[in-house]
Amino acid sequence: MRAYSQSFSINSVVAFVLKFPLIGYIIGFFEDYVISIVRTGPVPKHVAMIMDGNRTYAKKHRLPLKEGHFAGANALVKVLECCYKVGIEQVTIYAFSLENFNRTKEEVDTLFGLLRDKLKMISDYEDSYARYNKVRIRIIGNRGFIPPDILKDLEYIEEVTKNKSSKKILNVCFPYTARDEITHAVRSVAKKRIEGKIQNRDEIDAKVIESNFYFGDDVPPLDILIRTSGHTRLSDFLLWQCNTNCTIEFPDVLWPDFGFISIMSILLKWSYYKTLQLEEEAIRGKEPQVQNTVSTVLLKELPQPPPVATVTQN
Repeated sequence: MRAYSQSFSINSVVAFVLKFPLIGYIIGFFEDYVISIVRTGPVPKHVAMIMDGNRTYAKKHRLPLKEGHFAGANALVKVLECCYKVGIEQVTIYAFSLENFNRTKEEVDTLFGLLRDKLKMISDYEDSYARYNKVRIRIIGNRGFIPPDILKDLEYIEEVTKNKSSKKILNVCFPYTARDEITHAVRSVAKKRIEGKIQNRDEIDAKVIESNFYFGDDVPPLDILIRTSGHTRLSDFLLWQCNTNCTIEFPDVLWPDFGFISIMSILLKWSYYKTLQLEEEAIRGKEPQVQNTVSTVLLKELPQPPPVATVTQN
């Protein structure tokens, strides 16, 4: 009985129910309706995700580690589709941290190959998801750590999805850490200063540093940073970018289980509070300005003072 209950999981029930065409139609109608609601309010331009929980998912369901990463890759495609339908311009994902090199070689090779294969799957053909929907894929990170054969394929994916008119961009941080990015930017600025491309050290400010990030200067400010699995840490991801006006969410959901409801609830909440913020800013903007000068008032023009009242204690 125990083995039966383990195999007959909720996911298998859901998968079975979704096979019925009517159920699929109802769910599709519901999703489109929710997306239309989200689109009526403020929509974030840039959302980033730390896709945590693939290994825990595999252990929880007693699956090989590779299957957990496969499930995570499938979840990513679904979440991306939701984001772009809503109107989000850029999505950034933490695909591989430099710290991940501390994992076993087998797992590292699996992650490298899985990323390449999944990106090729959504971009290899004219009617593939990325090219059909004009989604530009960019690899963000220290490319010196990427094996030549993997790097060649990733650069090909970047090239075939490169579309200057595209308003949908997928930034794949691979391999990446925020400290490495900041170090890279500082070194680049120092080199330009030595070469004379930066004439005065006073020219070096936050914008100059940002323009030398792996991202470059053509990325909008980060609006939402999501880390799944409930862990409340950023794991050295976009530490500079999430510093200002960024909402950070830590949903207690494993990444392979992070789907339509999860992402939409976060977007709806962000849109609600953003609307309140914009309304408050609009009200403040309409407040009358305090005059710098005070007009002269004659003493006789002032109103009579109220009668004097005293309180005595018996």
